[in-house]
Amino acid sequence: MKKVLVGMSGGVDSTVVALLLKRDGYDVVGVYMKLHNDEVKNEQSFKNAQKVANYLDVDLHFLDLTTEFDEDVYQYFVKSYQKGITPNPCVVCNRTIKFGKMVEFATSLGIDKIATGHYLKSDENYIYMAKDKQKDQSYFLAQIDKNIISRLIFPLGDWLKDEVREYASKVDILKDIVKQKESSEICFVENSYDEVLAKHMDIDIQGDTLDTDGNIVGNHKGYMHYTIGKRRGFFVDGAHEPHYVLGINPEKNQIVVGTKEKLRVDEFEIANTHWFDDISNLNLSVKVRYRTEAILCDVSIVDDKAKVSLSKSIYGLAKGQIAVFYDDDRLVGSGVIV
Repeated sequence: MKKVLVGMSGGVDSTVVALLLKRDGYDVVGVYMKLHNDEVKNEQSFKNAQKVANYLDVDLHFLDLTTEFDEDVYQYFVKSYQKGITPNPCVVCNRTIKFGKMVEFATSLGIDKIATGHYLKSDENYIYMAKDKQKDQSYFLAQIDKNIISRLIFPLGDWLKDEVREYASKVDILKDIVKQKESSEICFVENSYDEVLAKHMDIDIQGDTLDTDGNIVGNHKGYMHYTIGKRRGFFVDGAHEPHYVLGINPEKNQIVVGTKEKLRVDEFEIANTHWFDDISNLNLSVKVRYRTEAILCDVSIVDDKAKVSLSKSIYGLAKGQIAVFYDDDRLVGSGVIV
């Protein structure tokens, strides 16, 4: 019987994964990963995971990764906004924690296979988009170590979210779990990112709003309240049409604003590139944020940097975000937008 380590968060998706693998004859071992210090959430989530483990008669390990998560993910999130760039903590978490520390833990237990509740597919060589395109999470795995892909199992790749909920609702022990509110995209952001930043620094320091020629045209409430493309929350004297944030200068606590047309981007550069395949003969498309469409593009690589030329314009490209590349629905690489 093949053994598999399942990341069990206490939520619907990872619970159904454990059920499916047990049904299919796997020797399931569970692991609950504590990532942050919200004790109320942790207690309830671990309680749910333990309930499922008891129901399936599987061992559940408790892995405290709060220190690693704080250093690798949370601090990266905070420091990125301090630098005036837009981070993607979920991509970093998947690389360093879920498919970093969890894989290491599986290896320490002598377990080869690892399974999670992510919505995506894998053929042990590459990762592909999920059947449910609204829930597809392949974007977030764009920087994981390609050498571990052969060890990963994603049972929900061919499922729709509604099918998962319906399946879980038919298992008596899971009825309360099915009713739970969906977890937020960023687990430590309850309402807004600036609430998180305000715990660590004063984010409400008024500064100047500039136009693209460097003229002061208004003011704003503090640069960390803004990301590229934002159109509210700052003042522009005498503006007769909507203005958007075009740039952020953290050293001077300034933002640069302009009309929507000035947000237009036809090409951009990425650094810290990470490829799962040779892309020279592929029909590439790129997503510049998780919730955006994949746009056909050409990529010219120079060392660990690349220039991306788009087949159609986009608006609101943010430095620090992750550009993720596909060949049809196959994940082929990524880089950090600079």
